[in-house]
Amino acid sequence: MSIQTRVAMVSIMLISSFAMAEGSADKVYGSMIQENEKRWREYALSIDENPPETVHYRYGMDVDIERVIHITSTRIGCGVMPAQMTYKDSNGNLNILEYRASGTKCPGQGG
Repeated sequence: MSIQTRVAMVSIMLISSFAMAEGSADKVYGSMIQENEKRWREYALSIDENPPETVHYRYGMDVDIERVIHITSTRIGCGVMPAQMTYKDSNGNLNILEYRASGTKCPGQGG
């Protein structure tokens, strides 16, 4: 395999992994993710707090979680899907962490 082919394959894999990390662009679950983000932005503004930014989880990432507020449901599909956890950190700031989770609405799982 030529070096150009290898570079092209690695580039495609990297671009695909970045696209997969963005749940709001997901064709199936995007509206759920967008609605969750909108809900927590509006909540933060209603109590005069800074709206949360969505951070995409990376393996090994340090996360300062003081209290979990909400986790999006994984009971709406089967297979790998985007999910979000809304939480307060030790400074009292509202945050949203997006990650990939396994859906629980699969045949034989009772979800």
